[in-house]
Amino acid sequence: MKALPPLLSNIIEWLRAGYPQGVPETDYIPLIALLRRRLSDEEVREITAALVDQGDLPIGKPDIQVMIAKVTDEKPLDADVDRVHAHLVAGGWALPDETPIDESH
Repeated sequence: MKALPPLLSNIIEWLRAGYPQGVPETDYIPLIALLRRRLSDEEVREITAALVDQGDLPIGKPDIQVMIAKVTDEKPLDADVDRVHAHLVAGGWALPDETPIDESH
C-alpha cells in the first residue's frame, strides 16, 4: 500500500482514536458522509482502502465504491450522521469540518 499524505494519515489516526475497536457496520455510511464534507471522493476512497487494509473497517475493497455511491445517491439519515458525530465528539475528537487537522505530523 502506498503512503498516504499527512492529512489523510491524520484522519485515519483520528478515526482510530474515535473507534478503537473498529468502525461498526451501522456507522460506515454516516462516517463516509461526514468525511465527504471536507474530502474529495478520491481521498475518501484512499482512507477507506487504508482502513480496510489495516483491518479497521471489516469490509472488502469492492464494498468501498458501493458505500461511496450510496452516500452520493442516498443521503444518510440525519439521525445516523448525528449519532456518529456524537460518538466521535464524546471520545474527545472534533470532526474535520469543525477543527483544522494538524498536517505537520
